[in-house]
Amino acid sequence: MIRLLVVEDDANLSYIIQGGLEDMIGDYEVTVAHNGKEGLEAYRKSKPDVIVADIEMPIMDGYEMVRRIRETDREIPILFSSARVSPKDVVKGYELGVDNYVKKPFMPEELDAHIHALLRIKKGITEKETAQMLTAGSYTLDPVQATLLHTSGSTQLLTPRETGILELLFRKPGEVVRREVILDKFWNTEDDYFASRSLDVFVTKLRKLISKDETVCIKTVKGIGLMLISEER
Repeated sequence: MIRLLVVEDDANLSYIIQGGLEDMIGDYEVTVAHNGKEGLEAYRKSKPDVIVADIEMPIMDGYEMVRRIRETDREIPILFSSARVSPKDVVKGYELGVDNYVKKPFMPEELDAHIHALLRIKKGITEKETAQMLTAGSYTLDPVQATLLHTSGSTQLLTPRETGILELLFRKPGEVVRREVILDKFWNTEDDYFASRSLDVFVTKLRKLISKDETVCIKTVKGIGLMLISEER
């Protein structure tokens, strides 16, 4: 049973989403909130597996709600459902920690596919076989705890996609990880434009996370993919 929190100010749409997932598709338990403030309260109370949220809502919008959730929880998958799909809106959402977008209007089956894709990513990252620490330069990646540790003692919490991308790079330092491999693994339900744009945003964020010193850097191999350059210390 997937515990889903839907944060949507359109009562008709939230009713359709809840009915479509619970009654038509099944294996869902849906909690509905009608603005970001209610969404925060429901998130803390119900501890959902996934959150699907609108952006433009009264009292508190989706951006602010996600910002507050990500202050303490980098693990729960969060999906924005919105008609706002300009590059600026997409970048802002991903920078705040949203894992994916689904464009309105959509069918319950489409939303179900997005949700399961996010849960597969999360499950793949937290499987026991990925429990070993991965080290590059002054950094250590813990895929299970979704944390990036530095020898200075600092710890950075990561989202599932941030963890997954870094794990691919940390496992193959000095080797090119092809761009299409990353897109297929973490964005395989999205259209090419938004998937590619999203990956660029994530790479920029990851470069900032590992900018504490010069022992590690992420190099873009133009037209091919990404490479982790590591200097052993």
